Amino acid sequence: MASGVRPMDKQETAKVEGVAESFLHLELELLALLREIQFPPPVCHVYNPLEYAWEPHRCYVEKYCSSQKDVLFLGMNPGPFGMVQTGVPFGEVTMVQEWLGVSGIVERPATEHPRRPVLGWQCQRSEVSGARFWGLFRSLCGAAGAQAFFHRCFVHNLCPLAFVDGAGRNLTPADLPQALREQLLEVCGDSLRRTVSLLGVGMVVGVGRLAETRARKALAKGAETRVRVEGISHPSPRNPRANQGWQQATAARLQELHITPLLSSNP
Repeated sequence: MASGVRPMDKQETAKVEGVAESFLHLELELLALLREIQFPPPVCHVYNPLEYAWEPHRCYVEKYCSSQKDVLFLGMNPGPFGMVQTGVPFGEVTMVQEWLGVSGIVERPATEHPRRPVLGWQCQRSEVSGARFWGLFRSLCGAAGAQAFFHRCFVHNLCPLAFVDGAGRNLTPADLPQALREQLLEVCGDSLRRTVSLLGVGMVVGVGRLAETRARKALAKGAETRVRVEGISHPSPRNPRANQGWQQATAARLQELHITPLLSSNP
């Protein structure tokens, strides 16, 4: 697959634009590459919140990614009631508005499945994964708020696209045919390497086994091999382990990884 876009190196982008703008530029480069991929059945609709929810996404990045980080939490791709609605990873509407303080116009995708409308801030259904994920860090950061988390950490998705089949069911990259999945995740992995280099992170924490596995594969190349890759259990209700004390188990895992002390750093 032809690339069509020259990737910028860390020094070039950071010097010219700053970390947040460079991060957004890398995302736009990735989208240009993903537009070259065809998604046949079982995929019926492809949702790209970096297009129709660009305003809140940019607000999130500019507010919380203006400097390099120690830890990058890596999700797989947007959830139907989270980032698909708000443009923010694990972006459960209430958490995004009330804890992250992110806002902006959410438009509508060019095509959408009638059972999966984009309602933006009017979405009434909670994204359980997002509520659990951000709820944990809200609890750990306490009165210090979201700035305490983002002072040393950031949250990003490996793939910016969401997929829906003909019946309106959400498809993750794991649900795609193997050849298509590999094509998609190879492109996203290349972008992840550049993102990790830009942010200067020392650790990537995959949220869920697939994100962890793909991060290990992507970062096993080049200078990024020095980056430590770890994982936490995915908070999705589809994960049986997440429905029995996910917050407590994940808090213990963060202690084990020595991430918890980073959350008390003074912004």
